[in-house]
Amino acid sequence: MTIYLTKESKVLVQGMTGAEGMKHTRRMLAAGTNVTGGVNPRKAGRTVHFDERAVPVFGSVREGVERTGADVTVVFVPPAFAKGAVVEAVDAGIALAVVITEGVPVHDSVAFTAYAKARGTRVIGPNCPGLISPGQSNAGIIPPDITRPGRIGLVSKSGTLTYQLMYELRDIGFSSCVGIGGDPVVGTSHIDCLAAFQDDPDTELIVLIGEIGGDAEERAAAYIRDHVTKPVVGYVAGFTAPEGRTMGHAGAIVSGSSGTARAKKEALEAAGVRVGSTPTETARHVVAALGGVARDGAPV
Repeated sequence: MTIYLTKESKVLVQGMTGAEGMKHTRRMLAAGTNVTGGVNPRKAGRTVHFDERAVPVFGSVREGVERTGADVTVVFVPPAFAKGAVVEAVDAGIALAVVITEGVPVHDSVAFTAYAKARGTRVIGPNCPGLISPGQSNAGIIPPDITRPGRIGLVSKSGTLTYQLMYELRDIGFSSCVGIGGDPVVGTSHIDCLAAFQDDPDTELIVLIGEIGGDAEERAAAYIRDHVTKPVVGYVAGFTAPEGRTMGHAGAIVSGSSGTARAKKEALEAAGVRVGSTPTETARHVVAALGGVARDGAPV
């Protein structure tokens, strides 16, 4: 099994005809994703050819849903239009909206994540790499060829670290990898993914990647302590970050001990999570937890 995304998922791409949309739609198709159409009101009725695959362009998400039965959308629109794109998808009955767009105003993220939640649509992102169920489907910008299907579930704030852990643990493989994004407001949390992986019979171990800022990792630690019985291995980026400064897309100012990497590491370890000091050490913890061995420091 996987979480949120399966080989049966039918995917629309909002903004497919833009440069990024075109590039990543091609990659999604190559990974086996069932992309059923793009959405662009100004190019409705056209067909875009990706190698041997012809993908129609619809004038609205509703039209795409009605014509193809799509239940997932991937959003590649500019920040000013992200809120409207998500609201349109929700109103069309889309079950999962993956918002790749970065730079979305926080008040827009608050509005569309609340709107979606109230109407039963799951949002992943914004400012995220999306999610992949290796060997089945890929919705977003995660490289599909750096890992294989396997026993690990991964949830991460960081896109780059998602890719690194996927690659380092490629010999074991993943059930699903979810990049939730690192903005102050996101639609799907560490806790949401932890709950889904806990219920997934094909996920044996969970990897959680966090970053400085906010208290998401501390809240995840409390959830793990009370609700997760599977082994969890963690990594927190930002041990060398200075206090009192917003760092990249981590989304929050570190002040005192609040939001620091050390505070998050301590909270996770208190909940029984093995926390690596580097991504490579984190991968070694995963191998050890699954009863494996390492060769020259690399998982085998």
